[in-house]
Amino acid sequence: MKNLQELFEHELKDLYSAEKQLVEALPKMHDAATHKELKKSFADHLEQTKGHRDKVKSILDDLGVNPGSTKCDGMEGLIKEGEAVIKEDAPSNVKDAALISAAQRVEHYEMAGYGTASEYARVLGHEKHAKTLESILAEETKSDRHLNGLALKEINKSAM
Repeated sequence: MKNLQELFEHELKDLYSAEKQLVEALPKMHDAATHKELKKSFADHLEQTKGHRDKVKSILDDLGVNPGSTKCDGMEGLIKEGEAVIKEDAPSNVKDAALISAAQRVEHYEMAGYGTASEYARVLGHEKHAKTLESILAEETKSDRHLNGLALKEINKSAM
């Protein structure tokens, strides 16, 4: 990478890979969850994630950037941690609490990526793309707050 534009494009390819990986992982998290509202949250987030993937791909297309075989190693690691939680032999309420923890790690990773990418877009004069990325960031933040509320209101206490 030689300049901010190339760094921005790299960040977008990384986010695209992250969203693609998450589309594959969320159904597994949904199936492993037992709490009704947590299952719904994972199902809803899957649809949201597909939309995010498509929006990032649209930005890449608009910039004439092919995501190629870029792989987001950070998301890959977070998903591996989530898969370890799924395989864990634990009571369902404890597993649900652990799934929320894994999901929130993913949300925080995405929030960092979208926050960075939106600022790069703004500095580079890609205002339309900055707004799209900021709207995705807002949705990720809302998802994180929902998971946090679910954990605090019900799931963590039931895992005691």
